[in-house]
Formats: sequence, C-alpha cells, structure tokens
Amino acid sequence: MYNVALRIVKNTAEAEDVMQESFIAAFDKIDSFKGTATFGAWLKRIVVNNSITQYKKSARFISVDDYDGMTIEDQTEEIASNGISEEDYKSVEAGQLMQAMDLLNDKYRQVISLHYMEGYDYEEISEILNVSYGNARTLLSRAKESLRTKIERL
Repeated sequence: MYNVALRIVKNTAEAEDVMQESFIAAFDKIDSFKGTATFGAWLKRIVVNNSITQYKKSARFISVDDYDGMTIEDQTEEIASNGISEEDYKSVEAGQLMQAMDLLNDKYRQVISLHYMEGYDYEEISEILNVSYGNARTLLSRAKESLRTKIERL
C-alpha cells in the first residue's frame, strides 16, 4: 500500500505520512467497516483517498530546492536530444514510460495508476475519483491516448 501512496504523492516522506494517517483513520473508523469488501480493499481505499487529498494539497506549492528553472518542455527536449545505446534500450523504455506518466495531467496519471498498477476496475475507479462509470471509462481511454502521444514525443 505504501507503493500506492508513493505513486500518487511522488514523495517518500509524504507517502509515509499518508500511510500513518491512513492507518490512524482506519483504526478510528473500524466500526464503519461493513465487511462488504475485504479489509485490505477497504484500507486501500482509505490510502488512495488520503493520497489524492495530500497530492492536491502539495501540488499547490513547489519547493525552491526542486525548481531548476527548466520548464517541462525544456526537460522533454533535453531528454529527447540525448542518444540511446543498445544496452540501455529496455531501461530507457521504462524510463520513457515514467517520464511520460509524469507529463500526464493529474486525473490521467491517477486513472492509469489505479487501473493498470493497482488493478481497480472501472466501477471502483469511478467511486474513488468520484465520477460516473462511463466517465471512468472515457477518462482511462483518453489517458491511454495521451500517454501514447507523450511517449511518441519522447
């Protein structure tokens, strides 16, 4: 579950905080656990919701230490202009995927992570993101298309 939080908040310290807050929240709300889903699924939902909330809070701010003056476009051009050796091909593919994921907007990145990395279905995604079932399907479709486009540009 830590990896779920880390993929959403993108910061180890914040992911650890989210985990701690999630376990405290689960302990405080254990009486609201109805047993309609497994305990793990219920706890994971708490972690995902807390992670999204934390990400939204921290996304409003940028650390001075993290800002290097380069725009995303500049970083993309710098990455694209570097040569790729044969032996690094597989790692570059994974690296390109992660770079492309970082370039996606928040909703697209979240829906791809929830579906492909965490294994949630459309109905669960719609509940987590607070959108309709059809909107969850459309969101994932658009996210995949956006990811394809961004990978091609890298």
